[in-house]
Amino acid sequence: MSLFLIVALPFLGALLPGLMNSAGRAACAGVTFTVTLIALVGLLTNLPAVMAGELVTAGTPWLPALGLNVTFMLDGLGFFFACLILGIGLLIITYARYYLAREDNMGEFFTYLLLFQGAMVGIVMSDNILLLLIFWELTSLSSFLLIGYWKHLPAGRQGARMALAVTGMGGLAMIGGMLILGNIAGSFELSVILQNKELIQASPLYLPALILILIGCFTKSAQFPFHFWLPHAMAAPTPVSAYLHSATMVKAGIFLMARMWPVLSGTPEWFILVTGAGLITMVLGAVIALFKHDLKALLAFSTVSHLGLITMLLGTGTAFGAMAAMFHILNHATFKAALFMAAGIVDHETKTRDIRILGGLRTLMPITFVITTLGALSMAGIPLLNGFLSKEMMLEEANRTALFNSAWLVPALATIGSLFSAAYCFRLISHTFLGPVRESYPAKPHDPGIGLWGPPALLMIPVIAIGIAPFLAEPFIKMVTASVLGGEADVPTAYFKIWHGLVPALYMSMIATAGGLILLALHKYLQAGWDAAPRPEAKTIFDALVEAITSAARSFTHGLHNGAFTRYGAIFALAVVGAGYYAYTSGTVLPSARAMSPIQVVPAAGWAMLVAATIGLVLLHRNRLISLIMVSIVGLIVSLGFVYFSAPDLAMTQLTVDVVTLVLLLLALNFLPKSTPVESNVALRLRDGAVAAIGGLAATGMAFHYLMRDAVETPISAFHVANSYKGGGGTNVVNVILVDFRGFDTYGEIIVLGIAALLIYALTETLLSGPVRARLFNRKPDQARAGDMHPMMMIVLTRVMMPVVLMVGFYIFLRGHNQPGGGFIAGLVVSIAVVMQYMASGLAWTNARMRYPYHGVIGAGVLIAGLCGIGSWLVSKPFMTTDFTYVRIPPFNEFELATALVFDLGVFLTVVGAVMLSLESFSRLARHAHVPDTDEKLDIDPEPDDPPEPPAPQPNLKEGV
Repeated sequence: MSLFLIVALPFLGALLPGLMNSAGRAACAGVTFTVTLIALVGLLTNLPAVMAGELVTAGTPWLPALGLNVTFMLDGLGFFFACLILGIGLLIITYARYYLAREDNMGEFFTYLLLFQGAMVGIVMSDNILLLLIFWELTSLSSFLLIGYWKHLPAGRQGARMALAVTGMGGLAMIGGMLILGNIAGSFELSVILQNKELIQASPLYLPALILILIGCFTKSAQFPFHFWLPHAMAAPTPVSAYLHSATMVKAGIFLMARMWPVLSGTPEWFILVTGAGLITMVLGAVIALFKHDLKALLAFSTVSHLGLITMLLGTGTAFGAMAAMFHILNHATFKAALFMAAGIVDHETKTRDIRILGGLRTLMPITFVITTLGALSMAGIPLLNGFLSKEMMLEEANRTALFNSAWLVPALATIGSLFSAAYCFRLISHTFLGPVRESYPAKPHDPGIGLWGPPALLMIPVIAIGIAPFLAEPFIKMVTASVLGGEADVPTAYFKIWHGLVPALYMSMIATAGGLILLALHKYLQAGWDAAPRPEAKTIFDALVEAITSAARSFTHGLHNGAFTRYGAIFALAVVGAGYYAYTSGTVLPSARAMSPIQVVPAAGWAMLVAATIGLVLLHRNRLISLIMVSIVGLIVSLGFVYFSAPDLAMTQLTVDVVTLVLLLLALNFLPKSTPVESNVALRLRDGAVAAIGGLAATGMAFHYLMRDAVETPISAFHVANSYKGGGGTNVVNVILVDFRGFDTYGEIIVLGIAALLIYALTETLLSGPVRARLFNRKPDQARAGDMHPMMMIVLTRVMMPVVLMVGFYIFLRGHNQPGGGFIAGLVVSIAVVMQYMASGLAWTNARMRYPYHGVIGAGVLIAGLCGIGSWLVSKPFMTTDFTYVRIPPFNEFELATALVFDLGVFLTVVGAVMLSLESFSRLARHAHVPDTDEKLDIDPEPDDPPEPPAPQPNLKEGV
């Protein structure tokens, strides 16, 4: 089966449990089981090639420019982990079907489980490290959903958040490490990276990459000091715990260390970091597990300890250590999944996991007792069970490993870890199942149906079979080890057997077993000392750290984002100036290539007026009307500047925008006080003035710098000038850019313009219908309006000018492709013509003659522009591709037809609709705030065919409606 399909099956199958939820629990579990089984069978079809040492690959480009490709590879290591994920997944699915309560949402649970399963399979089969990182983060997200599945439990929610925070943090670190690694190797493909050990280890970036990658591995696999999150994940349903602790999630970090072993191992840094972390985690987890009373907590810390054991083996950097690690991964997956499911059975039947109130279950739950005993003894390393074999190999590797020039440190710590491991395994058996039967169980204990005990019982088959006949696993484990070594070292020839003679590992194992029995006998006294001794709690430290970081972030955020726009502007301006100054001083500055132009009288006069208006705006800005006049003067001078620099399109746009903006702001001033209050002290004003001066000087310096120098490369304007006519069919370069070269940008801009107008309309509706309306009407006496009638001269003038202005707008629209103009400018001109009707005759008169709502005009404009762009698809061209041709209709001369004209029509309609909807919204606010009937008082009588004016609603000032 294709590797693509194997990885995709769990994700595709995740759609099915939710759809089958209404069909019942069996249907949900059935489709989940079937999807996983198909993926496993598909995986097994590649077994012959993998056993033959071949590398099965599949791939397709995705974002090749970024080095991100969908490439998968399947070797012995990937096959091994994928088998664990899918094989144990089948047992977990069966177990969950009978474990979860009827009120639990089975469809939701199995959807999360399949997403998690697919992410894990993606990790172990990815060839591209960027793709691997995507799957890596998906495991964090999907495990968050699984751990917090029981949302009603605070412990479940907290455990999910903690797992996501820790593994997410590690994932970010690993992203950095992987990017560094890919840049060193010159490729993001693992198959390439794994062939460049010398290049990677010789790089000065090797250590940063190693540390960042190991942080990701250690957080995912709960290695010290990130071990604390895993025990808190036990708040998840037991099927989730069994899956996480045995075949997935925590094994992801172990897998990645094994995958990167050929290129990262063999250095002192790798040895000290990985072996040291593994040893500490192994001992610390075992010691804590001995004193836990919750069955799942005990097993969770035992997982931490055994993960440390595997990490330590990988850290030694030897081929034998790698083989022992792979063997223990297999053994740990079998007995740990069975033990968690057995703990779930105890909890399910007795309604408690507290060892202190259990005991005596041997005769009440004999099947569960046998499963738990076999699994625990295997975990303790008792002979004739598979855990004994890999524990012996671990002790043998530890015996010949020296750390910090000490030959006894690693063997001693490994023995101590094994001793405590045996102790908590013996305690698990004796305190849960042995002893007298109690009368105070929360529920009457009994063995469940085969649906619950069947999956863990099946796992006892490899536990016993490998323990008695280890040669059964030897070929497979050595094949996996060969994939880990990557051809850098020969696979060890050591045989998997029960008896290796009187070797040091045997004595160490005997000490661990005997010591475990002694600790069990002394547990009561040791527990009292443990409870009384002060010790740091990782969860408390984590919570305090999170609270401290949150508090610091909150203080920083509130100090920075305090609602003062002047502060935001100052920070932004100084940051921009600082970045520009750094770029200027650290870059290459070309010498001046142009001479200063002579100062002419007209430009100097315009500059003087611009400066005067700007200074006047600064000094008189508290008077809103004067400020608006000054702003309009600045806009007018800028328009003249565009004319002077031969930019008529920009001048026309600036002028029309200035007129429309002026009218908008005048209407807005209708609802604002005449002057703005003084809200800042002298110090703040001095600060703002200094920042403004710095920003102005920086902008002046940048403009002067570029005006005095020639461009290093040919400017893009040369391309537009050269291709405007032959590529876009127009001689007006600016308009061709807007409707052709950058048509997609223009399309987005008119959509934003329409949205802004609709927002203004929505705000107006809120003001006219909400509690603000009462305050709008309750004006003070000095705010009363004169109530003058509309002057006849203005009415007549605007009605006479209306068709003339529309004709001018139509002319500007048609000429825009080849002469200054276009849809945007024409839309503004027509908008001004309509605005004049509002200003002259009033809102009621104008609205009564409005044939089309402005909302519809906006929508029509956006739709026409979009359909014009989509039309290019009909001729297999990209979106917004324009075309043009020349036609001649007798007796007229030849003229041009361009599809850009249709797009420009959409721009025209959107601009007209947006501007008029905004102005009409302000006008309605002004009308409702004025004295009633003002809009209907004209100097001339209405025309005979005019429709009757509806009476304006009378505001109820008392009720505010």
